[in-house]
Amino acid sequence: MKQVLIDSLAYFINIILCSLKACCNRLFSYNNYVQLHQPGKNTRAYVALFGGLSFMSFAAIFIKASHAPGIVTAFYRMAIASLVLTVPFLFSLRKLEYILPKKGVFLAILAGICFGCDMSLWSTGVVYSNATIPTLTANLAPLWVGFGSVLIFRHRLKPGFWTGLVIAIAGMFLLIRRNVTGDATISIGALLGVGAGMFYGAFYLASERGRKLLNTIQFLFISTLSSAVWLCLLVVLFGYKFTGYDQNTWLIFLGISLGVQVCGWFLINYSQGYLPSTAVAPTLLGQPVITFFLAAVLLNERLSLWHIICGLVVVTGIYIVHYSRNKL
Repeated sequence: MKQVLIDSLAYFINIILCSLKACCNRLFSYNNYVQLHQPGKNTRAYVALFGGLSFMSFAAIFIKASHAPGIVTAFYRMAIASLVLTVPFLFSLRKLEYILPKKGVFLAILAGICFGCDMSLWSTGVVYSNATIPTLTANLAPLWVGFGSVLIFRHRLKPGFWTGLVIAIAGMFLLIRRNVTGDATISIGALLGVGAGMFYGAFYLASERGRKLLNTIQFLFISTLSSAVWLCLLVVLFGYKFTGYDQNTWLIFLGISLGVQVCGWFLINYSQGYLPSTAVAPTLLGQPVITFFLAAVLLNERLSLWHIICGLVVVTGIYIVHYSRNKL
């Protein structure tokens, strides 16, 4: 099984390098701003969306396969990605005739800190329990985004949101009531995923405002860098080591950074430029489903029928929340 995992990671990294080349070609093109529903673009956008989803689904597998604490793996994910994004960021600054707006930079830094907190809780949950459950409960983020939009921006939510909220929370409650191994690891992993989802919701709200002031590359670089700095502080605070890991773990650091953070996020952002949110958001709910199958094959993880049913209830609730918020 270990050799299968190593071979799969090597194959995945090869795919990453090919995708990264395509991403760089796109990054350095002069036509960075796109409109929705351009003829001939939707097919590529859907391919990018499913490609990005596939990359993102490997995140928990990398975390679980790493021989490092979850926070350390999350740090290298953001730190290496920051280095990769430095050149595109500097290139984008060459075209500017003005200084980056302070409010936009502040929101990008705030979003990065929130994302760093999200990564620290989620990765710890994955290491502590399994790859699937924390990934599933972290996807409750749309619920917290909805609450935040009400409390901060005074948005009015449709009845469907509250229906989906009740269904999702009911599924989550039933999920953490039982566990697979007879101890509390699944429940704790689920709760850490919930906490991660709350911080991701805050990240989304900050990004929603910040992206209006900065372009994609500028916001992505600043937020990624601030996440790396924040995670670095957490590594020091918890007394974890930055070095001393085996070769496979360093390859995992490289794979999760280039594959998930750079290629995965870039492909999803690319698809959002051509596809409506009603198509993108529900599709991304497939991440915990794909992660479940990957974990079963690569990590030999198993979930009971009860957890699978509860997971489907949670996904159904989240889908209703997405649909109610995006329905025209």
